[in-house]
Amino acid sequence: MHAPRATSRDVARLAGVAQSTVSYVLAGKGSISPETRERVRQAAEQLHYQPNLAARAMRTRRTGRVAAVMGLPTYNPAAMLAGASAAAQGAGYLMDVLHVDGSIETRSERVLELARSGQFEGVLSFTPLQPAAEDLAPTDVPVVVSETFDDEMHAAGELVDASPVVAFVEHLAALGHARFLHVAGPSQYASAVARRIAYLATVERLGLTSLGVVEGDWSGQAGLDAILSLPEDAPPLAVIASNDLVAVGVMRGAAQRGWSVPGDVSVTGWDNADVGPYLTPSLTTVDTDRAEAGRRAMRQLVAALRQEAAPHGLPPLTTIVWRESTAPPADRTARP
Repeated sequence: MHAPRATSRDVARLAGVAQSTVSYVLAGKGSISPETRERVRQAAEQLHYQPNLAARAMRTRRTGRVAAVMGLPTYNPAAMLAGASAAAQGAGYLMDVLHVDGSIETRSERVLELARSGQFEGVLSFTPLQPAAEDLAPTDVPVVVSETFDDEMHAAGELVDASPVVAFVEHLAALGHARFLHVAGPSQYASAVARRIAYLATVERLGLTSLGVVEGDWSGQAGLDAILSLPEDAPPLAVIASNDLVAVGVMRGAAQRGWSVPGDVSVTGWDNADVGPYLTPSLTTVDTDRAEAGRRAMRQLVAALRQEAAPHGLPPLTTIVWRESTAPPADRTARP
Protein backbone atom coordinates (compact mmCIF):
# COMPACT_ATOMS: atom_id res chain seq x y z
CA MET A 1 0.00 0.00 0.00
CA HIS A 2 1.13 3.54 -0.73
CA ALA A 3 1.97 5.83 2.19
CA PRO A 4 -0.60 8.60 2.70
CA ARG A 5 0.20 11.79 0.83
CA ALA A 6 1.71 14.51 3.03
CA THR A 7 -0.49 17.53 3.73
CA SER A 8 0.32 21.11 4.60
CA ARG A 9 -0.67 20.20 8.18
CA ASP A 10 2.10 17.58 8.21
CA VAL A 11 4.58 20.15 6.94
CA ALA A 12 3.50 22.61 9.62
CA ARG A 13 3.89 19.98 12.34
CA LEU A 14 7.39 19.02 11.22
CA ALA A 15 8.49 22.65 10.85
CA GLY A 16 6.92 23.67 14.17
CA VAL A 17 4.77 26.43 12.66
CA ALA A 18 1.12 27.16 12.04
CA GLN A 19 -0.55 25.72 8.92
CA SER A 20 -1.21 29.23 7.68
CA THR A 21 2.52 29.92 7.85
CA VAL A 22 3.12 27.00 5.51
CA SER A 23 0.61 28.46 3.06
CA TYR A 24 2.25 31.88 3.21
CA VAL A 25 5.75 30.46 2.71
CA LEU A 26 4.80 28.24 -0.23
CA ALA A 27 2.92 31.11 -1.83
CA GLY A 28 5.83 33.50 -1.26
CA LYS A 29 3.67 35.86 0.76
CA GLY A 30 3.63 37.31 4.24
CA SER A 31 6.36 38.80 6.42
CA ILE A 32 7.91 35.48 7.38
CA SER A 33 11.51 35.44 8.62
CA PRO A 34 14.13 33.86 6.34
CA GLU A 35 14.86 31.23 9.01
CA THR A 36 11.23 30.17 9.22
CA ARG A 37 10.87 30.12 5.44
CA GLU A 38 13.89 27.84 5.14
CA ARG A 39 12.59 25.55 7.90
CA VAL A 40 9.25 25.19 6.13
CA ARG A 41 10.90 24.53 2.76
CA GLN A 42 13.16 21.86 4.25
CA ALA A 43 10.19 20.19 5.93
CA ALA A 44 8.25 20.21 2.65
CA GLU A 45 11.22 18.66 0.83
CA GLN A 46 11.68 16.02 3.55
CA LEU A 47 8.03 14.99 3.38
CA HIS A 48 7.91 15.19 -0.45
CA TYR A 49 4.94 17.48 -0.03
CA GLN A 50 3.01 18.25 -3.21
CA PRO A 51 0.43 21.03 -3.14
CA ASN A 52 -3.04 20.55 -4.57
CA LEU A 53 -2.38 22.29 -7.87
CA ALA A 54 -5.94 22.10 -9.09
CA ALA A 55 -7.26 23.86 -6.00
CA ARG A 56 -4.52 26.45 -6.12
CA ALA A 57 -5.09 27.12 -9.80
CA MET A 58 -8.76 27.78 -9.14
CA ARG A 59 -7.88 30.23 -6.36
CA THR A 60 -4.96 32.01 -7.95
CA ARG A 61 -5.15 31.23 -11.68
CA ARG A 62 -1.55 30.02 -11.41
CA THR A 63 -0.37 26.67 -12.78
CA GLY A 64 1.94 25.71 -9.93
CA ARG A 65 4.39 24.27 -12.47
CA VAL A 66 7.94 25.19 -13.41
CA ALA A 67 10.03 23.90 -16.29
CA ALA A 68 13.62 22.66 -16.13
CA VAL A 69 15.36 22.72 -19.51
CA MET A 70 18.41 20.58 -20.19
CA GLY A 71 20.38 19.31 -23.15
CA LEU A 72 22.15 15.95 -23.19
CA PRO A 73 25.00 16.11 -20.66
CA THR A 74 27.99 13.79 -20.73
CA TYR A 75 26.93 12.09 -17.51
CA ASN A 76 23.66 10.93 -15.97
CA PRO A 77 21.83 14.04 -14.64
CA ALA A 78 19.32 12.04 -12.56
CA ALA A 79 20.68 13.15 -9.17
CA MET A 80 20.77 16.80 -10.21
CA LEU A 81 17.22 16.72 -11.56
CA ALA A 82 16.01 14.89 -8.44
CA GLY A 83 17.49 17.64 -6.29
CA ALA A 84 15.88 20.35 -8.42
CA SER A 85 12.52 18.56 -8.27
CA ALA A 86 12.71 18.24 -4.48
CA ALA A 87 13.47 21.95 -4.13
CA ALA A 88 10.56 22.79 -6.44
CA GLN A 89 8.17 20.62 -4.44
CA GLY A 90 9.44 22.11 -1.21
CA ALA A 91 8.51 25.54 -2.55
CA GLY A 92 5.07 24.40 -3.68
CA TYR A 93 5.72 23.67 -7.37
CA LEU A 94 5.86 20.65 -9.61
CA MET A 95 8.72 20.48 -12.09
CA ASP A 96 8.57 19.34 -15.71
CA VAL A 97 11.84 18.36 -17.41
CA LEU A 98 12.30 19.19 -21.09
CA HIS A 99 15.36 18.24 -23.14
CA VAL A 100 16.23 20.78 -25.83
CA ASP A 101 19.16 20.20 -28.16
CA GLY A 102 20.57 22.35 -30.95
CA SER A 103 22.30 25.70 -31.09
CA ILE A 104 22.14 28.33 -28.39
CA GLU A 105 19.72 30.26 -30.59
CA THR A 106 17.41 27.24 -30.88
CA ARG A 107 17.50 26.63 -27.12
CA SER A 108 16.82 30.28 -26.37
CA GLU A 109 13.81 30.35 -28.70
CA ARG A 110 12.41 27.18 -27.15
CA VAL A 111 12.81 28.52 -23.62
CA LEU A 112 11.02 31.73 -24.56
CA GLU A 113 8.21 29.65 -26.09
CA LEU A 114 7.84 27.81 -22.80
CA ALA A 115 7.86 31.04 -20.81
CA ARG A 116 5.14 32.50 -23.04
CA SER A 117 3.01 29.35 -23.17
CA GLY A 118 1.06 30.03 -19.99
CA GLN A 119 1.85 26.50 -18.76
CA PHE A 120 4.67 27.42 -16.40
CA GLU A 121 5.23 30.03 -13.74
CA GLY A 122 8.98 30.02 -14.33
CA VAL A 123 11.68 28.34 -16.41
CA LEU A 124 15.04 27.10 -15.18
CA SER A 125 17.61 26.46 -17.90
CA PHE A 126 20.58 24.25 -17.12
CA THR A 127 22.00 25.20 -20.53
CA PRO A 128 23.42 28.58 -21.60
CA LEU A 129 21.05 30.93 -23.41
CA GLN A 130 21.53 34.08 -25.43
CA PRO A 131 22.06 37.09 -23.13
CA ALA A 132 18.76 38.69 -24.15
CA ALA A 133 16.62 35.62 -23.49
CA GLU A 134 15.99 36.36 -19.81
CA ASP A 135 14.98 39.95 -20.65
CA LEU A 136 12.61 38.89 -23.45
CA ALA A 137 10.59 36.57 -21.21
CA PRO A 138 7.24 37.78 -19.81
CA THR A 139 7.75 39.92 -16.73
CA ASP A 140 5.67 37.55 -14.59
CA VAL A 141 7.43 34.37 -15.79
CA PRO A 142 11.08 34.55 -14.77
CA VAL A 143 13.70 32.68 -16.77
CA VAL A 144 16.79 31.74 -14.76
CA VAL A 145 19.96 30.32 -16.28
CA SER A 146 21.97 28.09 -13.97
CA GLU A 147 25.73 28.02 -14.50
CA THR A 148 25.76 24.23 -14.44
CA PHE A 149 26.78 23.32 -18.00
CA ASP A 150 28.57 25.11 -20.81
CA ASP A 151 27.38 25.27 -24.40
CA GLU A 152 28.72 21.76 -25.06
CA MET A 153 26.91 20.37 -21.99
CA HIS A 154 30.18 19.97 -20.10
CA ALA A 155 30.22 20.80 -16.39
CA ALA A 156 30.54 24.50 -15.54
CA GLY A 157 30.11 26.88 -12.62
CA GLU A 158 30.33 25.31 -9.17
CA LEU A 159 30.77 21.88 -10.75
CA VAL A 160 34.28 22.80 -11.95
CA ASP A 161 35.54 23.89 -8.52
CA ALA A 162 39.16 22.68 -8.44
CA SER A 163 39.88 23.40 -4.78
CA PRO A 164 40.11 19.65 -3.94
CA VAL A 165 43.21 19.45 -6.16
CA VAL A 166 44.85 22.10 -3.99
CA ALA A 167 43.87 20.14 -0.86
CA PHE A 168 45.19 16.89 -2.36
CA VAL A 169 48.62 18.35 -3.15
CA GLU A 170 48.91 20.20 0.15
CA HIS A 171 47.94 17.12 2.18
CA LEU A 172 50.22 14.75 0.28
CA ALA A 173 53.10 17.21 0.55
CA ALA A 174 52.51 17.37 4.30
CA LEU A 175 52.73 13.56 4.37
CA GLY A 176 56.19 13.79 2.79
CA HIS A 177 55.56 13.58 -0.96
CA ALA A 178 57.81 15.82 -3.05
CA ARG A 179 57.15 14.50 -6.59
CA PHE A 180 53.79 14.69 -8.31
CA LEU A 181 52.13 13.78 -11.60
CA HIS A 182 48.79 14.99 -12.91
CA VAL A 183 46.86 12.84 -15.40
CA ALA A 184 44.46 15.47 -16.71
CA GLY A 185 41.23 15.30 -18.64
CA PRO A 186 40.75 16.69 -22.19
CA SER A 187 41.50 20.39 -22.47
CA GLN A 188 38.08 21.18 -23.99
CA TYR A 189 36.52 20.54 -20.59
CA ALA A 190 36.46 23.48 -18.16
CA SER A 191 36.82 21.09 -15.24
CA ALA A 192 40.03 19.62 -16.68
CA VAL A 193 41.48 23.08 -17.33
CA ALA A 194 40.63 24.28 -13.81
CA ARG A 195 42.22 21.23 -12.18
CA ARG A 196 45.36 21.53 -14.30
CA ILE A 197 45.75 25.19 -13.33
CA ALA A 198 45.17 24.40 -9.65
CA TYR A 199 47.69 21.55 -9.76
CA LEU A 200 50.47 23.57 -11.41
CA ALA A 201 49.95 26.59 -9.18
CA THR A 202 50.00 24.53 -5.99
CA VAL A 203 53.07 22.52 -6.97
CA GLU A 204 54.92 25.74 -7.78
CA ARG A 205 53.78 27.49 -4.61
CA LEU A 206 54.96 24.64 -2.40
CA GLY A 207 58.24 24.19 -4.24
CA LEU A 208 57.44 20.61 -5.25
CA THR A 209 58.60 18.66 -8.30
CA SER A 210 56.12 17.91 -11.07
CA LEU A 211 56.89 15.01 -13.37
CA GLY A 212 54.42 16.50 -15.80
CA VAL A 213 50.80 16.97 -16.78
CA VAL A 214 49.62 14.18 -19.07
CA GLU A 215 46.42 14.96 -20.96
CA GLY A 216 44.11 11.95 -21.21
CA ASP A 217 40.57 11.12 -22.22
CA TRP A 218 38.93 10.24 -18.87
CA SER A 219 39.69 6.53 -19.51
CA GLY A 220 41.53 3.91 -17.51
CA GLN A 221 43.90 3.49 -20.44
CA ALA A 222 45.00 7.11 -20.01
CA GLY A 223 46.07 6.41 -16.44
CA LEU A 224 47.80 3.17 -17.40
CA ASP A 225 49.73 4.80 -20.24
CA ALA A 226 50.79 7.72 -18.04
CA ILE A 227 52.35 5.42 -15.43
CA LEU A 228 54.01 3.13 -17.94
CA SER A 229 55.70 6.17 -19.53
CA LEU A 230 57.50 7.20 -16.32
CA PRO A 231 61.17 6.49 -15.63
CA GLU A 232 62.03 3.64 -13.27
CA ASP A 233 63.17 6.04 -10.55
CA ALA A 234 59.88 7.99 -10.47
CA PRO A 235 58.64 6.71 -7.07
CA PRO A 236 57.97 7.80 -4.46
CA LEU A 237 55.27 9.68 -6.31
CA ALA A 238 51.80 11.12 -5.84
CA VAL A 239 49.42 11.01 -8.81
CA ILE A 240 46.44 13.36 -9.10
CA ALA A 241 44.11 11.61 -11.57
CA SER A 242 41.30 13.35 -13.42
CA ASN A 243 38.65 10.82 -12.38
CA ASP A 244 38.28 7.46 -10.65
CA LEU A 245 38.57 5.43 -13.85
CA VAL A 246 41.87 7.13 -14.70
CA ALA A 247 43.00 6.50 -11.13
CA VAL A 248 42.24 2.78 -11.51
CA GLY A 249 44.40 2.78 -14.65
CA VAL A 250 47.18 4.42 -12.64
CA MET A 251 46.92 1.74 -9.96
CA ARG A 252 46.98 -1.00 -12.61
CA GLY A 253 50.07 0.51 -14.22
CA ALA A 254 51.83 0.76 -10.86
CA ALA A 255 51.13 -2.92 -10.20
CA GLN A 256 52.54 -3.87 -13.60
CA ARG A 257 55.75 -2.03 -12.76
CA GLY A 258 56.03 -3.61 -9.33
CA TRP A 259 55.25 -0.36 -7.54
CA SER A 260 53.02 -0.54 -4.49
CA VAL A 261 50.02 1.71 -3.84
CA PRO A 262 50.19 3.69 -1.63
CA GLY A 263 53.78 2.86 -0.57
CA ASP A 264 55.47 3.84 -3.82
CA VAL A 265 52.62 5.69 -5.49
CA SER A 266 49.77 7.55 -3.77
CA VAL A 267 46.74 7.98 -6.04
CA THR A 268 43.70 10.27 -5.94
CA GLY A 269 40.65 10.13 -8.18
CA TRP A 270 37.48 12.16 -8.71
CA ASP A 271 33.73 11.35 -8.86
CA ASN A 272 33.43 8.90 -5.93
CA ALA A 273 32.48 5.94 -8.13
CA ASP A 274 30.61 3.16 -6.38
CA VAL A 275 33.52 0.76 -6.82
CA GLY A 276 36.01 3.06 -5.04
CA PRO A 277 35.55 1.78 -1.47
CA TYR A 278 35.95 -1.85 -2.63
CA LEU A 279 39.23 -1.53 -4.51
CA THR A 280 42.47 -2.75 -2.95
CA PRO A 281 43.53 -0.28 -1.74
CA SER A 282 40.32 1.73 -1.53
CA LEU A 283 40.49 4.93 -3.58
CA THR A 284 40.80 8.47 -2.24
CA THR A 285 38.48 10.61 -4.33
CA VAL A 286 36.20 13.64 -4.57
CA ASP A 287 32.45 13.41 -4.08
CA THR A 288 30.37 16.08 -5.85
CA ASP A 289 26.87 16.62 -4.49
CA ARG A 290 25.00 16.89 -7.79
CA ALA A 291 21.62 16.70 -6.07
CA GLU A 292 22.55 19.81 -4.10
CA ALA A 293 23.62 21.47 -7.35
CA GLY A 294 20.11 20.85 -8.67
CA ARG A 295 18.53 22.15 -5.48
CA ARG A 296 20.59 25.32 -5.62
CA ALA A 297 19.67 25.94 -9.23
CA MET A 298 15.96 25.53 -8.53
CA ARG A 299 16.17 27.77 -5.47
CA GLN A 300 17.48 30.50 -7.77
CA LEU A 301 14.29 30.22 -9.79
CA VAL A 302 12.11 30.11 -6.69
CA ALA A 303 13.83 33.25 -5.40
CA ALA A 304 13.10 34.99 -8.71
CA LEU A 305 9.46 33.89 -8.57
CA ARG A 306 9.15 35.36 -5.09
CA GLN A 307 11.25 38.42 -5.89
CA GLU A 308 13.70 37.44 -3.16
CA ALA A 309 17.49 37.55 -3.17
CA ALA A 310 19.06 34.34 -4.44
CA PRO A 311 20.99 32.29 -1.86
CA HIS A 312 24.69 33.14 -1.69
CA GLY A 313 27.75 32.26 0.36
CA LEU A 314 26.99 28.54 0.12
CA PRO A 315 29.61 25.87 0.92
CA PRO A 316 31.37 23.98 -1.89
CA LEU A 317 29.58 21.10 -3.59
CA THR A 318 32.70 18.94 -3.35
CA THR A 319 33.97 16.82 -0.45
CA ILE A 320 37.22 14.86 -0.35
CA VAL A 321 36.82 11.22 0.69
CA TRP A 322 40.15 10.08 2.11
CA ARG A 323 40.82 6.35 1.74
CA GLU A 324 43.72 3.90 1.59
CA SER A 325 45.28 4.91 -1.75
CA THR A 326 47.00 7.94 -0.20
CA ALA A 327 49.67 7.64 2.48
CA PRO A 328 53.18 8.83 3.38
CA PRO A 329 55.77 7.64 0.86
CA ALA A 330 57.67 4.48 1.65
CA ASP A 331 61.43 4.68 2.27
CA ARG A 332 62.73 3.01 -0.90
CA THR A 333 66.35 3.31 0.25
CA ALA A 334 65.60 0.96 3.15
CA ARG A 335 64.69 -1.93 0.81
CA PRO A 336 67.10 -4.82 0.33
